[in-house]
Amino acid sequence: MAFGRRRNNATVTRSSKPTLMTRLKGRKAHSKTVKTTTTVHPHGTAGTHTTHHHNTHHSRATAAGPAVHHRRKASIGDKISGAMMKLKGSLTHRPGVKAAGTRRMHGTDGRGSRRVY
Repeated sequence: MAFGRRRNNATVTRSSKPTLMTRLKGRKAHSKTVKTTTTVHPHGTAGTHTTHHHNTHHSRATAAGPAVHHRRKASIGDKISGAMMKLKGSLTHRPGVKAAGTRRMHGTDGRGSRRVY
């Protein structure tokens, strides 16, 4: 073993797969949590009393503006293939293909919009 390498046995931490609600709401969506405290009275006094403390996290009101459409940086290849799709849609009288080519050229076709958590 004079020439062999020693393997560094570092522990690997893996996060679990996100739940469906996490993927639907987003990573930063803070859910409403309820803290429950139960007070038990000693010997012979009246039962238990439970209190609920709700989160008081309120979102700020922002100025209502137009929704921002997700865009990405369209590469040269995207612009060329989008132009070919537009041409194909024009020649075959298929407006959906033509519109898809326009969206690909502008970077608004939705590619790269889904994030992996």
